[in-house]
Amino acid sequence: MSYTVHEIFLTAQGEGANLGRTAVFIRFAGCNLWSGREEDRATAVCQFCDTEFRGGERHDAASLVAAASALWPEGVGGRFCVLTGGEPLLQVDAPLLAVLRAAGFTIAIETNGTQPLPGPIDWVCVSPKAGAPLVLDRADELKLVFPQAGLSPADLRGFPARERWLSPMDGPALAANTAAAAEYCLRHPEWRLNIQAHKAWGVR
Repeated sequence: MSYTVHEIFLTAQGEGANLGRTAVFIRFAGCNLWSGREEDRATAVCQFCDTEFRGGERHDAASLVAAASALWPEGVGGRFCVLTGGEPLLQVDAPLLAVLRAAGFTIAIETNGTQPLPGPIDWVCVSPKAGAPLVLDRADELKLVFPQAGLSPADLRGFPARERWLSPMDGPALAANTAAAAEYCLRHPEWRLNIQAHKAWGVR
């Protein structure tokens, strides 16, 4: 099996429960909810993605894990990687998870929840999208872009998750969306207000 990876980089996790944690991000190419082409955005299921995930390099499991391992500080334990995209579960499979784990990585994934998990993953962050089927039935972390027409926090009341985050939708209305998300969290404290701290930090 080979994998198309848009980029691999070492950074600090910029949002959610692992905020500030050093991680190797492995960004897989491709998504099932948007092609990544601007001309397709208006007709996509997910129209607000702010991530570039088109194209990349092909890797087998061994070369991909070697590239991730080379980025981690030498001689330092606690290896942590985040599988993201695009939609990583279009490509991530059990053999890749096994090789990552054998290399000492704790594995997290950021997914839209429309694809099944291929095996055990240490930390699962699900960010559901309106109009897309939610196949996964639980997560460690639920992250909802807010406000999102057709999908409200109340719709996810029964979804089992340790953490629940509202992420204000970016764009021209960010200030208003942040205020609305903050107000919702104050009235529904089971939800926490999420920020994209990496943008403020000036890191990837």
